[in-house]
Amino acid sequence: MATDLIRVTRIAVFGRHGLLPEEAVLGQRFYISLEAQLALGEAGRSDDVTGTVSYADLTQIAVEIATARRFNLIEALAETIAATILEQHGRVDAIAVRIDKPSAPVPAILEGVSVEIVRRRGAQA
Repeated sequence: MATDLIRVTRIAVFGRHGLLPEEAVLGQRFYISLEAQLALGEAGRSDDVTGTVSYADLTQIAVEIATARRFNLIEALAETIAATILEQHGRVDAIAVRIDKPSAPVPAILEGVSVEIVRRRGAQA
């Protein structure tokens, strides 16, 4: 398995994810971070984009899923993003998806909550 990484950090999206009815109505900001594990040697040696995965494509997948669908759980949002990236980009061996929810409705003073999952090609979670 490759140990090279492409990271896309803190993609800001507006979504209506959450269990509470007011979250569906009001919506809030979420941040999505991706870490794709894949072999980048070919791309590095050839300077050819066909040997890698475009970070713009990874970002587009995350934004489209987070803004077009509603999820009760940010775990489900992360799972859907990870599965889609693995399905659409055969070069990616593993993908880590982190969802930050800074305005989580928790009765405490906190900076936010987050979920991070890691999915590998061919492995069951």
